[in-house]
Amino acid sequence: MSDEIPAPVAKLDAQQLLIEVNERSGAGLTFVGRAAAGEVGAGFVRWPDGRDGVLTRGFGSLDDLRRTARVLDAARSDGLPVPQYQLLIEVTDGVGVVQERLPGRPPEVVDRALLEAMIALTDRFAGLADDLPVPSMYLLESGPGFCLHESLQRYDDRTRRLLEWVREVGRDEPSWMTGDDLVHLDFHTGNVLVDEAGELTGIVDWDGIGRGDRRFGLVTLRFDAHSRLPDADLDWFDELLDDALDPAVLRLYWAHMSLRLVDWSIRHHTPADTTRWLDFAETRTG
Repeated sequence: MSDEIPAPVAKLDAQQLLIEVNERSGAGLTFVGRAAAGEVGAGFVRWPDGRDGVLTRGFGSLDDLRRTARVLDAARSDGLPVPQYQLLIEVTDGVGVVQERLPGRPPEVVDRALLEAMIALTDRFAGLADDLPVPSMYLLESGPGFCLHESLQRYDDRTRRLLEWVREVGRDEPSWMTGDDLVHLDFHTGNVLVDEAGELTGIVDWDGIGRGDRRFGLVTLRFDAHSRLPDADLDWFDELLDDALDPAVLRLYWAHMSLRLVDWSIRHHTPADTTRWLDFAETRTG
């Protein structure tokens, strides 16, 4: 078996994807620009009638993404600020997704007010995901392009110890989410939009979506907050997690996010980033 670290996820070539989407669909979309935010990338496009859209590549099946579109339509009808999927078309290595470009911009300031607004918004995800599968936590096997066990196994002794703990959690109960809430699997401050007053106007990047426990998003957001604010200013968030989640459930979600962020940092960022995520992950691995 190779001792090499798995390769990073390739950045999206949005202009090339747009060419293929137009060839296969006849949509006549024009390229507006690349989205500055995001690890993998997206492109801003415009329809012939002037509507603005966001182009990404979806890696589920066409049927999976059609199901996602139906669930998001229902969430929109319920008043949630989520985008409409305007076009789904099979392309090489996935599905071309053109979705509505929501108003607003990524927040420039991350503070307690923004975090609390996002936390409150998750309550509106309750009971909205009857038609979705329960997502895997990937604690016993690698995920599809993320949560790779091989990265931690091959990096160093410290990441191997974390991986052993992750797998131990995966063998315990509970080992998956329960519930019928809508779950945004990457619920962080880079995936919301705000207006000039800082009010939330949109939740984006629904490529990771599932049925389960909306409170999973709180743990995702706590990891994101660690990279945005001093942990000394986030004691209130830690207390919220302890109050909101059963210890075994919190342990399950923490193991998933620890695996996800440490793997991603090994493959996409610097050793200092990996150390920072390991330090944070280990605050709850006892």
